[in-house]
Amino acid sequence: QVQLVESGGGLVQAGGSLRLSCTASGRTYAMGWFRQAPGKERDFVAAVSVSGGVTPYANSVKGRFTISRDNAKNTVYLQMASLKPEDTAVYYCAARKFNLVTIDPDDYAFWGQGTQVTVSS
Repeated sequence: QVQLVESGGGLVQAGGSLRLSCTASGRTYAMGWFRQAPGKERDFVAAVSVSGGVTPYANSVKGRFTISRDNAKNTVYLQMASLKPEDTAVYYCAARKFNLVTIDPDDYAFWGQGTQVTVSS
């Protein structure tokens, strides 16, 4: 069982930046970030393979968000720039049991508790 703990959320003005971190209690394989706004489904944001060489992004964040990982620290990051009010959501970190990167939240076995990101206009 892998436990994930996110941090780094907060309130930021539109156009600003935030970096989210997610630290795992043990070794992880493919990892991803998802987000859920009030009244909406949980949506894929970005994912990363163990090597960091495969990093798909949702179209809505491509060019603004960057996912990365530090395997020595069992930590994955989401650097968010040029934030927009529509980026406001609870952001969740997730981990798979395999190193196949996917965008479907049902493929991820382990989840963090979420961290709130609020972007004001």
